[in-house]
Amino acid sequence: MTATSGTFLAAVTLREVPAELYDRAFIATSQYVPWPKAYGGDMVAQAASAAMATVSDDRSVHSMHSYFLRPVDIDAEVRYEVEVVRDGRGYSTRHVRGMQNGKGVYLCIASFHVQETSGEYQPTMPSVTAPDDLPSSAEHLVGVESAAADYWSTGRSFDHRHVDGPVYLTVDGEHTPHQAVWVKAFDRLDDDPALHRAAIAYVCDYTILEPMLRVQGIGWAEPGLVTASLDHSMWFHREARADEWLLYVQELGSLQNGRGLGIGRFFDRAGHLVATVAQEGMIRQTEGKH
Repeated sequence: MTATSGTFLAAVTLREVPAELYDRAFIATSQYVPWPKAYGGDMVAQAASAAMATVSDDRSVHSMHSYFLRPVDIDAEVRYEVEVVRDGRGYSTRHVRGMQNGKGVYLCIASFHVQETSGEYQPTMPSVTAPDDLPSSAEHLVGVESAAADYWSTGRSFDHRHVDGPVYLTVDGEHTPHQAVWVKAFDRLDDDPALHRAAIAYVCDYTILEPMLRVQGIGWAEPGLVTASLDHSMWFHREARADEWLLYVQELGSLQNGRGLGIGRFFDRAGHLVATVAQEGMIRQTEGKH
C-alpha cells in the first residue's frame, strides 16, 4: 500500500445536512482501522472541522475540550451537530455533539479567538535527533506481516518517526515515562490554516498515550492489551503546517486505576510551540499480563 494523506482528508470531508438538535449539522465518515472501533482522532478532527465551518474568518480555534462517550463503528457515518453558544467581539464558543446510530458518541466545547498581539513565553524545544536521521514506521516494521503493521506503516496519513524507538511490537529503548515523535503528513496539504489545525488535531491521538505503555514495557501488539481515549483537551498557540515536520514531545502525567494521563507539546522545526495536548486514556490487560 502506498502511504498517502487520503485517510485524513477523507475523515475531514464533511457534508452539511439540515440541523435537528442545534444550529448546524454535518455528516462525516469514520475511516478504516484494523480494529473494531474507529480512531479517536477522527472525532477530534471532524468536530474541529464542523465547529470551524460555523465561525467567521477573522478568528481561529484556540482550544478544544472533549469527551469520548462511546466507541464509534468504523466505515459508518457520524453526525455532528454544532450549537452556536456565543459570538463576541474577540471570542466565539461552539458546542459540538457527535451522534452515531441515534446515540451520543462524542462531546466537545471549542473556543475561537480573534488574533491579537501580547507578550510571549514558551518552553524550550528539546534537542533531539533530526527526523531525516530516524527510520520511519514502515522501515521499523519491514518483514512484519499483519493488518496492524500495514496500518502503522502506511495507513495513518502521517509519517511517524520515534526519537526513542517505537512501541509497536515491543518497547525499544528505556522504559521511561516520556518520548518524542516527529510527525508530518505524507502529502502536501492545501494552504488553508484551518485544515492544518484539523490535521494536528487528527494526528495528536495516535501516540499521546504511548508513554503509559513505554514506562510499563508494554508494546501495542501485546496480547490482551485494551486501550481507549476517555477525554481530550487541546490548545492551539501558533499557526503551523502539518505537512512539514513537527516534533511531538510527550510525557506521562499520571498512571493509576487503569487510567493514564498523557501530556504533549508540538513544536515546529524552528522551535516554536504550536499546540499543547492533554488526554486521559484507559489501559487494561485482559490476558497475557506483562
